[in-house]
Amino acid sequence: MIRKIYQPRLSTVRDARVVRTREALRHALLKLLEFKPLDHITIRDIAAAAEVGYTTFFRHHPTKEALLNDIAAEQIRSLINLALPAAEAGDTRAASMALCTYVDQHRALWSTLLTGGAAGTLKEQFVCLSRQVAASQPLPDHWVPAEVGVRLVISGTIEILSWWLGQKKPLPIERIAEIHDRLVVSPTINSDEAGAWRVARAKAKGRPRSARSARKKPLTKPRRKTTK
Repeated sequence: MIRKIYQPRLSTVRDARVVRTREALRHALLKLLEFKPLDHITIRDIAAAAEVGYTTFFRHHPTKEALLNDIAAEQIRSLINLALPAAEAGDTRAASMALCTYVDQHRALWSTLLTGGAAGTLKEQFVCLSRQVAASQPLPDHWVPAEVGVRLVISGTIEILSWWLGQKKPLPIERIAEIHDRLVVSPTINSDEAGAWRVARAKAKGRPRSARSARKKPLTKPRRKTTK
């Protein structure tokens, strides 16, 4: 009896090879970004560092910018998926904590992305994906337009994380999360003050005079009844 020798399917082998090549290109670009900005890196540099052929690169990515975009988008999706539940629940501090914890756990990668010449690309991807999230969960009654809020939060987040990762003695995660929440997230997203402002505005619309004039109206004490 002839035993059939197991042979993996050709598609399985090909898929595994594709995954390995993509990972090699990804790590090669991140390594090169530690030493020079993206503009000074060529596709031949990436292929050589990944130990793959020059033409092999184009089977996976049309440009080096596309490769970097894929890396940035993957990381940002992971970060948003962690922080979004807390943000939806209204706990901005927990959202900042989740964000900072994730970045700290992947400190080498994010340091390369933010301080290795890729901050601009990362910011563009961050804005793009965050805008999609904002569009999928519109806040029609929020006093800050969704796109403005996204841009403010993303810009502040990139600046704080870049500073944090560039420090020789970085602040603890809890401290940087507090800074991120109090300076960037809460002032933009937290609707406590905005909600109070909307309530006051709604009440003012139903009054014959403006809220300002109503506030200026002097208070009069009720007259006491005189007894004879």
